Amino acid sequence: MEIRQMATAFLIHQGKMLMMKKEKSKIFNFEFWGGIGGHMETNELNSPMEASYREIEEETGFKREEIKNFKLKYILLENNSGELRQQYVYFGETEHGNFIPSDEGELFWISKNELLDLHTSKIINLTLAHYLNDKNNIDNILVGVMMADNEFEPVIQWSTIKETVGF
Repeated sequence: MEIRQMATAFLIHQGKMLMMKKEKSKIFNFEFWGGIGGHMETNELNSPMEASYREIEEETGFKREEIKNFKLKYILLENNSGELRQQYVYFGETEHGNFIPSDEGELFWISKNELLDLHTSKIINLTLAHYLNDKNNIDNILVGVMMADNEFEPVIQWSTIKETVGF
């Protein structure tokens, strides 16, 4: 089984989230939306935050010092067509809303109440829905495992990562 590790960031400025619209990808031949990010390089496998900062600068022009409260919020796991995908999802705030045009797709600041109406992957849609509704546990890191329920509709099973006690 192939393993793909990715880092994704969602940046927030004045109540809006920076989203990227792509006309198509190597896998999909239709328009879809997502966060800022991509595959982790070999030298980044033990540092997904560094991969995320690299992707942010490459795709938006935002530098690390322009992003505040940048935190890992989710680790997503998904078995997709025989490929195990592990995605680290970060959220942060920008001090300004100016980004550079990206070769990866078009960037837009989207109001939070419009996010779930965008055509995103199911795993990103469910993650954004959880984030928008998670008012009490903002500092927790959650693991989300993508699964199909009894009617084969994809769902995410969430678990909070807690400090372990043991040896």
